[in-house]
Amino acid sequence: MKKKTGRDSAELKEFALGESNTQYPQTYAPEVLEAFDNKNPGKVAWTTFVCTEFTSLCPKTGQPDFAKIFINYIADKKMVESKSAKLYLFSFRNHGDFHEDCVQTICDDLVKLLKPKYLEVVGEFTPRGGIAIFPYASYGNKEKFFQDLWQKRLTEFAPGKYSMELSKLY
Repeated sequence: MKKKTGRDSAELKEFALGESNTQYPQTYAPEVLEAFDNKNPGKVAWTTFVCTEFTSLCPKTGQPDFAKIFINYIADKKMVESKSAKLYLFSFRNHGDFHEDCVQTICDDLVKLLKPKYLEVVGEFTPRGGIAIFPYASYGNKEKFFQDLWQKRLTEFAPGKYSMELSKLY
């Protein structure tokens, strides 16, 4: 039996993304996130998204905060569509929330959408007032392997450990 590769038009018909006119949300918009079927749900494979231009607003001062956001996950049945992830992260641009809340919200929204085996979100926020903040949020499903992974990575987390050296990013 020949293994099928690629996606057919029936699998892609529900996606609005890739059209010629992209609508950028002006406020926090989790509804723009889209998922597609993982063709390899029995496998364990990491997927990483790196957003180098994340911005949100300080809820107290309204000043912009800038960050790199790293999303690392092991999919189960669904995977996040990359352009929808980009638009979703862009939707934080006018959203007023603390760094830690932004990272936890991203984690929660992706867990709700994907129901992954494992997912973590790391924020590396540019220093303001001389302080850099690196929040971390994670999730592991109920399988022992992923609960053990969740516990290990959570207890061993340190800034830069689950992201990458800045010199290797560009």
